[in-house]
Amino acid sequence: MDLKRFFFDYGVRVPGYNVTVMNERETRAAAGIMFMLGLVVVFVAIGFNHTIVARVYLAFLFADFTIRLFTPRYSPLLLLARFFVRNQTPEYVGGLQKRFAWTIGWLILIPLMQWFVLHWDISFYKVLLCLLCLALSFFESAFGICIGCYIYRWIVREAPQLCPGGACEIKRKDPVQQFTPVQALIASATGIALIVGIYFFLAKSEPKTFFGEFLHEMVLTDQQLAAEKEAALDRQFEEDDDFDDDF
Repeated sequence: MDLKRFFFDYGVRVPGYNVTVMNERETRAAAGIMFMLGLVVVFVAIGFNHTIVARVYLAFLFADFTIRLFTPRYSPLLLLARFFVRNQTPEYVGGLQKRFAWTIGWLILIPLMQWFVLHWDISFYKVLLCLLCLALSFFESAFGICIGCYIYRWIVREAPQLCPGGACEIKRKDPVQQFTPVQALIASATGIALIVGIYFFLAKSEPKTFFGEFLHEMVLTDQQLAAEKEAALDRQFEEDDDFDDDF
């Protein structure tokens, strides 16, 4: 094996580009498929209490990302994504930073394989790691933001070439990308309203599932949890007293 080519020639050679590249439309589509499948797995696991779907999904992702570490040419998700975007004009991005980002995903999947595939040992923080994977996929598919690519740029201490969306090139924003004061206010208010709304929903609603309890406890402080448990005990005592009074 040519090690130099293996480590520094990741992707495909396209005339006119001095680095190996990947098709960004394809990688974003693959991230979107991964995110969509992850949501389906979460809903099935919660709604039907089936663990097999989560195990199969994580094992499939681990196999897919393992293949990507060596070559993107045979990744099942990338090939499926290629089918959906085959009629779109390619948008080329540097291959090395994509490989680095997928390496991070592969490293995250290693403990998930141990916790959920080989041994089903669920806990709050382990579920958060799963949600991190979905969040990374969502940011890449929805916004074209590759978190791993930014980390790669910070580690190598030099600007990589051909970042997604041209993020590596220093340029002035076009008028269509800029915010007026009113637009900035609307965007800020929308973001704040979403965060506050989600917080109050998780904090004030009564959880109905195991996963709901995870999220409910995540947003409350230790003092709030203690007060909530104390209030539940008080209600239980009152219900017991009422039951005794009836007899």
